[in-house]
Amino acid sequence: MHDRLLLRRVNLLPGPGQVPCQRDVLLEQGLLSAGLDQPIRDLEGLPTLEASGWWLAPPLVDPHSVLEDPVRGRAETLRSLEAAALAGGYGSVGILPWAPNWRDRPARLDWGQGSGPCRYQLWGSFSLDGADLELAPHADQLESGAVGLAAGDGLPPLGLLERGLRLAEMGDRPVLIAPRDASLGQLGFVRERVEALRAGWPPDPVVSETLPLQTLLALAEALPEAPLRLMNLSTAEGVALLGRHTAPPPASVCWWHLLADSGGLDPAAEGWRLVPSLGGPSDREALIEAVAAGRITAVAVHHLPLDAEERLLPLDQRRPGLAGHGLALSLLWQELVAKRGWSPVQLWQALCWGPSAFMALPPEQLETGSPRWVLFDPQLEWQWNGASCPSQAANQPCWNQPVKGRVVASGLTAARDWLLPDPGAPLR
Repeated sequence: MHDRLLLRRVNLLPGPGQVPCQRDVLLEQGLLSAGLDQPIRDLEGLPTLEASGWWLAPPLVDPHSVLEDPVRGRAETLRSLEAAALAGGYGSVGILPWAPNWRDRPARLDWGQGSGPCRYQLWGSFSLDGADLELAPHADQLESGAVGLAAGDGLPPLGLLERGLRLAEMGDRPVLIAPRDASLGQLGFVRERVEALRAGWPPDPVVSETLPLQTLLALAEALPEAPLRLMNLSTAEGVALLGRHTAPPPASVCWWHLLADSGGLDPAAEGWRLVPSLGGPSDREALIEAVAAGRITAVAVHHLPLDAEERLLPLDQRRPGLAGHGLALSLLWQELVAKRGWSPVQLWQALCWGPSAFMALPPEQLETGSPRWVLFDPQLEWQWNGASCPSQAANQPCWNQPVKGRVVASGLTAARDWLLPDPGAPLR
């Protein structure tokens, strides 16, 4: 184990609006010591690692995920979620108020997230108990540190939503709303596309997203100062609606909707049962194009873990959701950068800087003396299984499959033996 390490010719993604470059960078005790804006002195005797194919960048930001019980959770705890997030390159995770004891007041927002290396951004609740009947105490939650306010997994009653936005106790803090009407979804598993009809899956009609989305876009035009955020856009028609507005609210998309669709997913694979429903190939292509164009500003993990017992239930009896902090960067790099020719800057915009802006937070960036960095090797091949997955969640996609591209180092982790992709290889 070495407290000092010189990375030779590593590719840097310093921050938003900054041009990538290749430099030598010195790490000392997990901190970026020199090479960003200070010259490296006294190189003699330093352990050196050739890193010309690797990327040194700020940690990723997940704008919204679910953690129901941070201490005794059967599907996930705060400790296991943090381990999974750090392993996947994430340094910040937004936590929705969804829980058996809905986090709708200051006392319920103080659940001991501590001062660990991963930053947790807690969303307060828009309504009391998430029941969409009465407004929760917005100002009290924000004064207690909530990053913003979030509703449940559907559009609240328009009167309640408009009243809360006009009261404006949230100020400029974001209000996260899902453009979804469950009553129109007809309990569909996947979006109503030809692929779903051929396979005989119960379809979820497009109007379950487009009708509430039209309502939210009209409300955003009527209240242009309202800090609305749209959670998990999922259809090509939704993307088209967004594109017809000159200044639509910022929108997010779940990472899995950029990777899988009802035309190519194995029916036996994890990832069919989601909210919002998984779309067809045309939906996936439209979502990818919208992220590339900046119409969708943030890619979320929207981690919703299930325990092993829930995972064994038939699809129509178990809760929808998917885990994924440990996989998102690796799979999205292969799909968007390696296959589609995106630049690493575009990917970090979608996974880091865009999500920060989505939550109205300062952007992550590399800084001398900071541990907030990750080192990613796009070529490293590894296996996604129990040995490599720190999460407790049973609903992991791509289980026991080979994966290419991995975070090999982070200043946010306690261990230092990550410095070698092959523990038996000597430093030179």
